[in-house]
This record gives sequence, C-alpha cells and structure tokens, in this order.
Amino acid sequence: MGILTQDDSRTLLNKGQDNEMEIFGYRTVQWQNTLCIAGYIFSFGLLWLLFYWKPEWEIWACCSPCTLQEANVVLLRETDEYKQCCTKKVQWTQLSELISNELISVDGNCFINKSIIKPGLKVRSILVQKIKYVWLHSEERFQKAGMLEDTYSCSQIHSRFGLGLSRAEQNLRRIVCGPNAIEVEVTPVWKLLFKEVCNAYYLFQAASLSLWFAEGYIEYSIIIIVITVLSIILTVYDLRQQSVKLNRLVESNNSAVITVHTSDGGDEEMESRHLVPGDQIVLTGKRFFLPCDCILLKGSCIVNEGMLTGESIPVTKTPLDQVTDCTPWKIHSGEDYKRHVLFCGTEVIQTTSSGSAPVTAVVMQTGFNTAKGDMVRSILYPKPMNFKLYQDAFRFLMCLVVIAIIGFVYSVVLFAVKGGSVRDVFVKSLLAVTVAIPPVLPAAVATAMLYAQKRLKKKKIFCISPDRINVCGRINLVCFDKTGTLTEDGLDLWGIVPSVDSSFQKVHKFSDGNNLSWCPHLAAMTCCHSLIILDGKIQGDPMDLKMFEGTNWEIDQSCQMDSNENLTRKHHLIVKPGINSNETTVDGLVILQQFPFSSSLQRMSVVSQVIGSEEHLVFMKGAPEMVISFCTPESVPENFSSELQLYTLQGFRVIGLAYKTVQCTKNMNMDIYSREEVESDLIFLGLLILENRLKPETIPVLREINNALIRTVMITGDNLQTAITVGRNSGIIQNYIKVILIEATEATVSCPASITWKLMENADTGEMAVVDIEKANKCQGIAGYCFAMTGKTYQVIIQHFYSLLPKLLMNGAIFARMSPGQKSNLIEEFQKIDYYVAMCGDGANDCGALKVAHAGISLSEQEASVASPFTSQTTNIQCVPELIKEGRAALVSSFAVFKYVTLYAMIQFICLLLFYWQLKSVGLYQYLIQDVGVTVLVCLTMSLTQAYPKLAPYRPPAQLISPPLLLSVMFNILLVLAIQICAFVLVQKQPWYSTSNFSACVTNFDNLNFTNASTAEFQEFSEYENYESTTLWSITTISCIILAFVFSKGKPFRKPIYTNYIFVVLLPIQLAVCLFILFADIQRIYKGLQLVCTPTIWRVAVLVMLIIFFLISFIVEESIIENRRIWLFLKRNFNYQSHSKYRELYRALQNDPNWPPANKTQYANRLDEEHKETFYNNLCYKSDEDGING
Repeated sequence: MGILTQDDSRTLLNKGQDNEMEIFGYRTVQWQNTLCIAGYIFSFGLLWLLFYWKPEWEIWACCSPCTLQEANVVLLRETDEYKQCCTKKVQWTQLSELISNELISVDGNCFINKSIIKPGLKVRSILVQKIKYVWLHSEERFQKAGMLEDTYSCSQIHSRFGLGLSRAEQNLRRIVCGPNAIEVEVTPVWKLLFKEVCNAYYLFQAASLSLWFAEGYIEYSIIIIVITVLSIILTVYDLRQQSVKLNRLVESNNSAVITVHTSDGGDEEMESRHLVPGDQIVLTGKRFFLPCDCILLKGSCIVNEGMLTGESIPVTKTPLDQVTDCTPWKIHSGEDYKRHVLFCGTEVIQTTSSGSAPVTAVVMQTGFNTAKGDMVRSILYPKPMNFKLYQDAFRFLMCLVVIAIIGFVYSVVLFAVKGGSVRDVFVKSLLAVTVAIPPVLPAAVATAMLYAQKRLKKKKIFCISPDRINVCGRINLVCFDKTGTLTEDGLDLWGIVPSVDSSFQKVHKFSDGNNLSWCPHLAAMTCCHSLIILDGKIQGDPMDLKMFEGTNWEIDQSCQMDSNENLTRKHHLIVKPGINSNETTVDGLVILQQFPFSSSLQRMSVVSQVIGSEEHLVFMKGAPEMVISFCTPESVPENFSSELQLYTLQGFRVIGLAYKTVQCTKNMNMDIYSREEVESDLIFLGLLILENRLKPETIPVLREINNALIRTVMITGDNLQTAITVGRNSGIIQNYIKVILIEATEATVSCPASITWKLMENADTGEMAVVDIEKANKCQGIAGYCFAMTGKTYQVIIQHFYSLLPKLLMNGAIFARMSPGQKSNLIEEFQKIDYYVAMCGDGANDCGALKVAHAGISLSEQEASVASPFTSQTTNIQCVPELIKEGRAALVSSFAVFKYVTLYAMIQFICLLLFYWQLKSVGLYQYLIQDVGVTVLVCLTMSLTQAYPKLAPYRPPAQLISPPLLLSVMFNILLVLAIQICAFVLVQKQPWYSTSNFSACVTNFDNLNFTNASTAEFQEFSEYENYESTTLWSITTISCIILAFVFSKGKPFRKPIYTNYIFVVLLPIQLAVCLFILFADIQRIYKGLQLVCTPTIWRVAVLVMLIIFFLISFIVEESIIENRRIWLFLKRNFNYQSHSKYRELYRALQNDPNWPPANKTQYANRLDEEHKETFYNNLCYKSDEDGING
C-alpha cells in the first residue's frame, strides 16, 4: 500500500509552524489486519518489532487509503528533512445529551461549534504530541483544541468573553478541549526498560550473545551480559530521573486554585485543571504562578517571566484595547501583542486595578498549548539535529554491514566446501557478522559528548541538548547581542542634552551634586519608567533604574508591596523629591497610566499628574528616531541627526524624551487614555545620554575568535550608529574595514521600494561622508568592507530584494534596531547559506534566535534556561570560545573513537576469517581480554583528553566519508590484513610448527610421552589451542593498543595525549600485560588463555612485526593523513573547491566587478529583472544533495 496523495485524503497539520506535519487518512481493513496479527505470531514478534520501528509500514500493511473524513486511523509525517512518521487512532467523544442546540450555536465562529457532528453530538479527535486536535467537518481539517481562535477582534473578545462563560458552556468546552493540565507522567520503569530493550542495538547484542552461547563462550557472554545490563540500568535510571524532574517542574501548574467569573453565577473558585479557553479569571492580587495563557482584559499586571526568558526583570502587562476595529486582535496589536498576554508559568508580582473593577483576564490557551506547555513539549519531543557526522555515521555503518555480508558469504562457502556441518555453516557464518559490526560503537561515540558536557559544567556552562556539543565544533559564525552581552548590564547616566524652542542646549552632565532642577526633563526621568518597590527594594529594568537614581527622587513608601501580602494596587505609583534632590516647588508626581516599553515598538509612554494640579502630563522615552516621529516637526531641532550621531559614534546609549500636557476632563479612577491619544503631537525634550561600557572580557574574547577566523556579527535592538561604534571598539569591525550603510525604503504609490549603498568614512572623528565605493574596493579588496543596516531596512530587503540577501549576509556585520522576530529570521538566513551559527544573548529578547541557532548560549544566572540549549552562569562572552573548544575536542574525540572501534572490529574480523580457513576459531578468554581488558577501557578513557586552550584558525572535519578519514581507515585495515596474513603464513612455515604437538618451547623432549590417548585427548582442544591463535592473539591485541595510541590525536583541537593521565597510564599497563603473556613461560597462564608455548625467537619475531606495524601506522598517520598542508596542496592541484553555499557566494563576489554597487539607488522592479537569471537565485540555493559541506 502507498500513500494516497489526493487533496481530500491529506492535509497539513500546524501549517507554517515549526512542528508542521502531513496527515494522511486510512481505514483499517479487517482481513489485512488479521494477516498482520498472524505474522506477529509466526515471526515470534519480529514483524511487530519491525512495525514498531517503522509505523508507516504497519499502516500500509493493515489499512487502505481513504479520505480524512472517513479515516479511523491517520498517518502523520513531518515535513522536515527527516520525514519521521507516527500513527494515531481517531477518537470519538460523545457529548452529553443535556447540551442543547442553542448552546452549540452561541458562537458561530467558535471551532467547537464547527467540530460537533450533528445530530449525534459527537466530536472526532486525535492526540498528537500531547495536543488534542478536533475535526472541523465543515472545513474538512483538524484544528487544535484548547485555545481561542486568533480570528477574534479586540471588541469581540471583550463582548464575547468580558462577562465570562456560562456553566453549560464551560462543561461543553471542558469535554471538547480536555483539562488544563500539563501532565507529564513519571514513566514506569517497565515501560522505559521495554523501550530501551527494543532498541536495535540491544537486539543485535542479544542475537550476538545467543551465538556466543551456542559456540560455548559462556564466561565471555556472561560478562557482556553484565556490562549490557548495567548499561541498560544506568540509562533507565537516567531517563527515570529526567522524567521525575520534569514531572516536578509541571506538577504545581495543575493544582492551583483560581477565581473564575461566570456569566450566570458570579465568582467561584476552582482548580486550574478545570479552566477552559474563554473563561474569565479574576486576578485577586495574590502572588502566584499562572496556570494558563491569558489575555489581560482589565487592569494591569507586573509579572516575572524569568522562567521563560532566563531574565528575572519585572515586565508590565497592559489590558487589550477596546476598539471597534474588526481586524484580528493579534494583527491589530502587531508584533507587540505579547504585552497583553500573561503566559503560563510566569509569576504575577503585582496587579493594578482599573477603578473599582477587578483585574480580569480571559483564558487564551490551556494545557500543552500554553507557553510553558510548548517548552515542556520541546523537551519531550526534541527535534533531531541535522549534522553531517550523524548522517555519515549511518552510511559508514552500512559499509560495515556490506563487509559483514561479504564475510557471511565467505564463511558459508568455505565451511560448505571444506565439509563443515550444517550447524557450523550457520553458526560460524553469523558469528562473522557479529564481529564485523561492533555493537559498542554508539555507546563509545556518546562518551565523547558525555565527557565534554561534564567539562562544560565545570566551567559553569550547562547543556540541555548534548547532541549539539559536536555541532559546536563546526561553528564558523557567532552572532552577539550588544547590551548585557558585549557591554555591561548596567548603564551609567552620563548626561542630558536638553532641547528648548527647537534648539539643543548645552549638555548637562550628571556628576556628584550636579542635579537637575525642576523642569519637564526631570519630570520625564522621574516617572517615565516601569519601576516598582517590592520587599523594600526598587526593581525593574536596569536602564530605568539608573535613570531614576540619577534624579535623586524616590518612590513613595506607601506604594511598597510585600511578597506575602495582597499585591493588588488600588492607588497609583507616587514619586517624590528625595533628600539629596534640588529644591523644587512640586510635592511629587502620580503615575496614572503606563504604556510599557517593548522592543518592537521601541518606546514607552506614561500619563502622570503633578500632585495638586489638574493637568495631566504625558511623557515618552525610547529610540530617538522613533520618539521624534510622534513629535510636532517644529519642536525637533534641525540638527537632530548630527547631534544624535555625535553621541552614538562615541558609543553612548542615546534615549529620546518627549512630553505634552493634557487637560483633565475624564474620570481619573480608570485607564481612560488610549495609546493613540497619548502618543501624538508631543514636544521634543532632548536626548538622554547613557554610557554603556564594554565588558572587560569582550575585546580579548572577540580577538581570540577573530584570530580563529570565525566570523562575528552583532544583532541588537540599539541605535545603528551606537552599534557600529561598539562594533569597532570591540573588534567585530576591524580598523581597516570600511562600513557600508544599507538603507532601504518601502514602496509607495508613486515609487517602488528602493535600496541604497552609502560608505561611512572617518568614523573615529564623527564625520560621515559618501565616497566612491569602486575606488575603495580596488584598494581594500573584497574583504575591505562590511555592511550595516537597521531592522527596517532588513524587512524591506526580505520583502522586495530577497535575491540580494545572500550577498548582503556575506559581509553583514551590524544589524541594529532588530526586533526579536527579525533576529530569528536573520539566524535562519545565515543557516541557509551553510553557516554553522552560534548566538549569544541575555535570554530575553533573544529567545527565538537562541533556539533557532545551531548553538544558542544564554547568559543567565540560572542553571538551565529554556531559552537555549546552552546556559552560561558566567555572564560574559568568555563562554563562547570555551564552548567552541569543547565542541571541537568532542568532535575530534568522536572521530578517534569511531576510527578505533571500526579498526578493532576489522582486526577481529580478519583474524576470525583467517581461522575459518582452517576451520578453527578464537578462544573464549582471548576474546575476553581483547574486548573487556583492552577495547572497553580504551573507549572509556580515550575521550578524556581535554580541549586545547587555543582556538586553531580552522575547524576539524565534520565528515566521516571524507578522504583523510577513509584513507586512515583503509590504510590501517590493509596494514592489519598484511601483518596478520604474514604472521599466519610464516608461523606455518616454522620447523617446529605442528598441528598436534603444541610444546615447541619445551627443550626436554624425553619427558614428553605422546601416546595415542593423550594425543587424542589434546586434540579435543585443538580448535582454540594452536600456534596460529597464539600468534594472532598477540598481534591483534597489541595492534588494538597501538591503534588507540595512534588515533589519540592532540593538537590543535585537544591537549597532548600525555595530559590524559588515566589513558597514558592505562596503555602501558595493557601493553606490559600483553608482552608479559607473550614472553612468560607460565603454563597456567597459557592454559587459562587457551594459548600454547612458542619458541622465544618466534616471540621476538612477533614483537618485531608489531614494532614495524606501529612505526608504519604512526608515521603515515602523522606525516600524511593528519598533515593539513598535504591535503591543501592536493586541493589546489586538483582544483577542488568547497560546495558550501557561502563559499560559492564568496568566489562569485570576488569575480563580480560591480559588487557592491557604486553610489546609486536600485529599485525593486528593475532589480528583480536584472537578477532573474543570475547566480544568486539559482546556484546559491542548490539542494543539499548536490553540495558538500566545507
């Protein structure tokens, strides 16, 4: 059976989202299902196991394709490159007969109404990754339950849910949507054990052990079983602990008691698990964690979103606007809609009622649909990591499978021709397969990441996604946020440049005793913030805090809240002059209403009132360019741009201030002003200057990263000029680099979208000029410039000049005024041109970018932040090179272990096939020493070598299927083959060689009495005890030790091998034991290991062969395979060029004399025509299958 691809049989689930899936409809066919059940029985469960691994095969075998409307089972396939599949049964929910048709038709737009199938009052649903989807029969698609539709407008939300739901509606929604619970069960041990045992690795191990038992390797099998059982126990224990931790993380979310307002019963308290989308909850003022996502309807809140962002700074939430606009509420609110949303898992610190009405919110999302639920689901269902190493590992294993099949055929033919029994043919042939495919390989490679994770933890870098550690070894571009990442968290108040009568005045610098006198500028600084007093301490944004402290005013203590008291604020925040402030005629200011700052709006506003005055004062602060757009033109100085540039070019953080007066005509007990009323016709007050110093670690770390030839990029929400100056001072922009400003404008009715290139010059002197870019390029070369742009320009480029974007990214260094969404999009665009991208930020506005990047590093004091896979408790960028170093060390260790385990398997495989030539086999204890005494210990200690302290100017390879690694493996396999065949043949040509007398080293033959009986008795053990096995055991065992040393590469990515003390001690001990066994004439040891005694001269010959093997392997590995110069020379001579897209772009730009364009403006329509058939639209975006990462 195949997948039916007609439109009515398939659709997309979660279209356009990260977890987008294709969904196909199937109907169970009874006779096919019966045949499959019979197959389970007659195959002893192997068919069921196959279907367990490949659920889509079970669907194709048991079902027939049908429309989704008729399906009783669905197949879900992810739309990403992995195409992972799962199956779900369609569930039917019978609604209560008490539900009337009138109730169903209350809201025609509600998805619940569309999901109920009449007249039976049934609902079809599926449960996918903890989220319930209901079938909308009128639209023939599945829709998420447990959330309000985004189609509601602001007015509809207020009118439809402003009074709460009736109890009947609550019951209906409760049945359809399910409980508001993030339930993560503590997985039973038996289930974890079952899943672990069903792993293909353990099944292969079980099959191998059954063969070892059949061959009589009892002791060896028992030891392997003990090791395997211990491994399973440790894995299950670790998974159980993770399950318990996750359960504890979410259990408090399901047991809160919430006050809910219903339309027909007033307020009532209920458990949070009974909440449904549309419920109106009353925020009583108690400090608590929200159990669901809500839209704030009345009043305002201050919450701590540290659980989600990693940054414990109070955030102010404002109520949803009551406008009559019919556009959906999220579109109306724009990118800043989150200022109205209280997210699940965040802590409500304080509520402020609007007049006498309580603070209320409507439940928007419940259960796993919430922000916290989404975070938990990302832990439960992590996305697989696309990394070349993991893809190549599978291909490499397939090569080993092919070799195993060759060995199987060889064994079958050989034993059949030489007259072996049927049992020998079957068992010995399968034994060769188990030897060729090393079952220890996955665990051995995982140890490298485990040790790297532990080393990172010692450096206070915590990882919640260990698979990404190896990816860090390939990082070649690092993006940094500015404030709090490159620069200090705290800002120092430097001064203010007042504007009076449209003219800038002399700068007022804040120093000891130099306070501002009463004026609008001082009033703006005292009240235009979102600060609160909690437990006797002023808390809020660090910049707001620094600005307020500079005024020497204070917040009235009557506004203080205690964390244990009711936190509903009935009175407005009052600020008053402090003891150290200048004398003033006012008693203080009352902050009546706030419109909090958001990174997307780039501004905040407040409405305040001087105590005893009737006038209301409106103050705004924010990005200067944004603030003046709301000011009257006549109040803005003509030299605004040059004055702003004067300070931004010096690296200052510049904030614009504005105000206006409003005559009080309304009821002051309510938030009576809309944002549109407040933010218009303002008077420009001037520029607030704050000094944002670089962290002391920034410059040396960036120098180290630049010396390693890793690109650095700044992505910030700050001013462009400030970002460029910080970029130059920190080293992101080198001194010899020219900065080209990219400016793009949106299309208008009369003019299409345009893009302009301008070159900044004399940045150090604060002057800016447009110069001839063509001449600059001739002098500077392709690397002599970099691009800088704002978020506004970036958005225009995305919409109208997308074909230019890859070229701009090649030299893009500064991206300023970027919104959180634009940051994430930029990271993805870098990844599209094959960069391995790391993002380092503070975890607040950078959450999306941190998650999207290959390696997101959140600077947070918490041990683990859900914002990113890596969290550094050391809040500076020193963690970035440390992470890259450990990633490189882990990657090199993974390659070393991979090569070693492969060679170990091939050594045993070749040895076994040589023994099969004489119908012999390897002894039990010989295997035991090789596997447990040598290989297992080597795999556990080889990866303990720490990362090299200095970053090399190149990266380790990421491909297993690469010429150096393949040459290393193939050469050493051939070398092993040569030495084993040589020893195997030479030992048979020795004069003392015998197939029956195995005492060649005994000199007194008179004491030996070989009777027929004793000879016959000795022949019983001849399969294991012979000269060939004794010779090859010494060679193979010591070869494993030699290769462990040869493959343990140190510089430039790991410290020298002698720094790995355990490994350095282990190898000589192993070698000494093997040499002792080789040269000791102790019959008990030989008998116990199933070896025989050989003449001393032959043992010396074996040692000489091993020395030759070591010298050849070591010299070739060091002088050829690991010699980077040779491979670069071969690349140049064979004209090999990397197929990474960014490298293709770089080569194309080097040969493009018209790039970047000389001082001119290009328009969208003409540009599209010019680039329709060019490289940048086609070759740059070749499919991954055609390219090789470089």
